[in-house]
Amino acid sequence: MYRFDESDPACKSPQGALPQGQALTLSLRYLRDHCEKAFLVWKKDGGEPRSLPFGWQETRGIDDCFTVRFILDEPGLYWYWFRIETAEGGFIIDHSGPGDEPAAPYQLTVYDDSLRTPDWIKGGVMYHIFVDRFARSSRGRGALKPGDIPREDWGGIPEFRPDANGIVLNNDFFGGNLEGIIEKLPYLTEQGVTCLYLSPVFEASSNHKYDTGCFKRVDPGFGDEELLKRLCREAGALGIHVVLDGVFSHVGIDSEYFNKYGRYDSLGAYQSQASPYYSWFIFNEWPDDYVCWWDILLLPEIDKNDPSYQNYIAGKDGVARYWQDRGISGWRLDVVDELPDSFLDLLCAGVREKNPDALIIGEVWEDASNKIAYNTRRRYLLGGQLDSVMNYPLRDAIIAYTRDKDVNTIARTMTALIQNYPKPILDALMNIIGTHDTMRALTVLGGEDIPGTKEEMSRYSLTEERLAYGKKMLKIASALQFTLPGFPCVYYGDEAGMQGGADPFNRLCYPWGGEDKDLVAWYRTLARIRSAHHAFREGVFRLVAARRGVFAFTRGEGDDTILVAANVGDEEYFFPWPDFLYDLIKEQYMNVCSVCGGSVAIYSKGGIQA
Repeated sequence: MYRFDESDPACKSPQGALPQGQALTLSLRYLRDHCEKAFLVWKKDGGEPRSLPFGWQETRGIDDCFTVRFILDEPGLYWYWFRIETAEGGFIIDHSGPGDEPAAPYQLTVYDDSLRTPDWIKGGVMYHIFVDRFARSSRGRGALKPGDIPREDWGGIPEFRPDANGIVLNNDFFGGNLEGIIEKLPYLTEQGVTCLYLSPVFEASSNHKYDTGCFKRVDPGFGDEELLKRLCREAGALGIHVVLDGVFSHVGIDSEYFNKYGRYDSLGAYQSQASPYYSWFIFNEWPDDYVCWWDILLLPEIDKNDPSYQNYIAGKDGVARYWQDRGISGWRLDVVDELPDSFLDLLCAGVREKNPDALIIGEVWEDASNKIAYNTRRRYLLGGQLDSVMNYPLRDAIIAYTRDKDVNTIARTMTALIQNYPKPILDALMNIIGTHDTMRALTVLGGEDIPGTKEEMSRYSLTEERLAYGKKMLKIASALQFTLPGFPCVYYGDEAGMQGGADPFNRLCYPWGGEDKDLVAWYRTLARIRSAHHAFREGVFRLVAARRGVFAFTRGEGDDTILVAANVGDEEYFFPWPDFLYDLIKEQYMNVCSVCGGSVAIYSKGGIQA
């Protein structure tokens, strides 16, 4: 009866989100002589609907074709649907199909036309390091603090049992440090890494450092400020940027700001209501009844609307600029949905004033274009805030495809990302398949009956058969991670075949000397292919196939068009494209363009580009 597909350029042009002021043309086809009138109905998020009539364009086959062209000058989130009038009555059309009321309107993101994202991250490879577990310097570990438990068994199982008070302190340290990372820069360079994302490095009690003790000191177990500056300097000489984890929604109870144990010289908010930090915290009843992050008593929550705190972090002499002055290239913002717009606006403006090319990434687990957090629609992607977000929707879709052979979800996810995200942000998305908050990718893809208790999980590993299957699926998953729009972020050790369940078993020590050399070489190959082709920087994505276990797409235009084809099915799939015969993985010309079952292929129209 009707046809409208937002992912078809013949129906929606241009595709995707729009910069403000750019004209959009929508085309609707309806069975000839059945549609008397057609209207576009649209509204800004939270606003009132407005209507525009479609104009008849032409008759095509058995259909009448209608078009409407309009311009939205104000950045924001918009929703639209169609109202149809026929001789039999009227109805509306949206994502859910015909109906009486709009149940699932189409989304249109309109962003500030000044929005730009850093070019240096596009086409690159990020590497996420959990500092205590990546590499210990050949000169030994850093300094220990009272209460730290040193571990000499590199590669052992992290402590996970609660103490007498039922709290897991995360106070066992394997000794990974900044100097260890510096010593591994040659390895990282070989792997094609262009950006390091470090888990928190600031002084804190735990091994994970998400309980900040002081924002302006490097934890002595990791090194000191001079070592961080040296890492930035030596990595920069190799073309590698350094991004830090900004944990600004909470601090530790053992911090100079809260100072429950009195270990700092400062007057903490727990000690006195006259503390300069008292207004940062929310006390139900001072000092022991305070608001804490996710009810974790070790993590007092910050009032991010407090002006003195905003100035301390985001002001001219604040924490963000302090570390930029020492060589870092940007921030990954932990739980960014807990940072109010006033704080985020100030922080992002300050970071960019210091360095217009600084990268700002937000931790968002959902579609960041329409995210509602704490009853507020967020405007992360409209301009003035984030450059990128952690691409959890794509991570979930890649896992569903490679583990469950669900090709429909990954196709729908890519359609949503391309339609909803501004192109500059789409090209800078942080593509992940494993993080410090998820099970190891290899375990997820190869595992069966993964235990739920931590005691059982600490002993779990893949059988030889499941390991081989998991590796095969990991190769497919990582190839998609490296070739879909955005940049890949490799969680340290995924390329070495590390296994592990939920925290802390996803945070084991890197197996130096015991790496899976086949996987290491595989990731190196993906990085080589990625760096050689401009198509993976900003190239257009076009879906080619999503059926029979095959997910295939192209990136780029003209001679620099790359075909990526993944196949989780059992049968070989052939493409009738004689132009695409150079296999970039095998580095040779092929007789046919195809992808075998349980594998992935990457084809170009020529060889590796200069």
